[in-house]
Amino acid sequence: MKIKAQYAMVLNLDKCIGCHTCSIPCKNVWTNRDGAEYMWFNNVECKPGIGYPRKWENQAHYRGGWQLRRDRLELKAGGRLHKGLNIFHNPDLPVIDDYYEPWNYDYARLIESPKRQHQPSVRPHSRLTGEPMVLKWGPNWEDDLAGLGETGGGDPNFKNLEWTTYLQFHNVFMFWLPRLCEHCLNPACVASCPSGALYKREEDGIVLVDQERCRGWRYCVSGCPYKKVYFNWKTGRAEKCIFCYPRIEAGLPTLCAHSCVGRIRYVGVLLYDADRIAGAASAPSDEAVYPAHLEILLDPHDPDVQHHADDQGISANIMAAAKRSPVYALIKQWRLALPLHPEFRTLPMVWYVPPLSPISSQVAPGREADLIDRLRIPITYLANLLTAGDEAPVRRALQRLAALRGYMRTRRLENRTDTGLLDAVELDAGDVEKMYRLLALARLEDRFVLPTKPVVGEAENYTRQGRCGFGDAV
Repeated sequence: MKIKAQYAMVLNLDKCIGCHTCSIPCKNVWTNRDGAEYMWFNNVECKPGIGYPRKWENQAHYRGGWQLRRDRLELKAGGRLHKGLNIFHNPDLPVIDDYYEPWNYDYARLIESPKRQHQPSVRPHSRLTGEPMVLKWGPNWEDDLAGLGETGGGDPNFKNLEWTTYLQFHNVFMFWLPRLCEHCLNPACVASCPSGALYKREEDGIVLVDQERCRGWRYCVSGCPYKKVYFNWKTGRAEKCIFCYPRIEAGLPTLCAHSCVGRIRYVGVLLYDADRIAGAASAPSDEAVYPAHLEILLDPHDPDVQHHADDQGISANIMAAAKRSPVYALIKQWRLALPLHPEFRTLPMVWYVPPLSPISSQVAPGREADLIDRLRIPITYLANLLTAGDEAPVRRALQRLAALRGYMRTRRLENRTDTGLLDAVELDAGDVEKMYRLLALARLEDRFVLPTKPVVGEAENYTRQGRCGFGDAV
């Protein structure tokens, strides 16, 4: 057993309101310069849709991620040797139009325009060429289902569903999907880079790009199935989400998590067995990857795990944070959070709580258990998005969320406790109370549990200044 620590994030899609407040501070801080105009380390997509860049989920088109071939795990687009021999030929790379061509408006024209009969207007000008352009795509062109009639057929999450049926008014559904780099346990971008510029940090699992070693081959861009590595056309180097590691190292949450007005994000530490990564990523079927992924996540309360962690140099403050980790509770203890497209076999570490939705049709009394299958958002769609088509984990997560709502509603409005709702989903009152506190009422220090350097004496008083609202360093 080789124990390592990994920062992870959980996003509760049941509470996301699509306000893009998470994207703006990330954009302002990390990609506010020439060559990075089209980059959104964090973006919010509207589902259903083909997303940003276009059709990023379609690996038959982009050939990103891993595949199992003759019981052996390999990159879909070929390994480093193949990429090194074909270094100037990268046919799987998305082009700028798949993202969008960034533009600006000459607002000064509105002020400086001479007196005229009609109100002056401004046209968009390309940031790349400076020429006038016609807008045809953007980072969230499909927001609020705009254009779904044309792009809906390209959404691979409609697998085993008739997508045209869900364009009809009485069947249409919608939810938002915030996306950032997954900081995977088995990152395809790292394995794809011929120059070895991408690496995974030993101490916390954050995936970064060494700008000095990067040669701009862009195989990391095509290798990442989530398309969260970008090419800076000005510097000729790759860039990606850095999980705000300067803030993380100071015990502060990422900008996207800290600014989220819906409080949908949770950040914490997970312990995992690095010796079992290859086995989990090589699961015999796509549906088996998610259960195998769960198995390599270790229980920090297990005395055996604590003993091995101590022997391998895992510090006490990391162990303390892992024991209080909200992401461990949501991912493994309660099985509410699920990984995004586990069939890519990268073992992502950004997880999602699936959204509940209104009931599309009522059921007969006594058959309330069937309500989950009658939600407006089809379980098949969510399963294709989060569990490689396996509906059982999605159904379990939604049933537990529904049981939580029903239990708290009867307790508060009817002054009674209906434990029958909890027994059906294998939860007890203590679990539900903790879930309710974390999902509905959690404070900042409960949603973001990050290890920081232990405070030793008053000699470090000046280094402690400015750490506001996070309590004791653990």
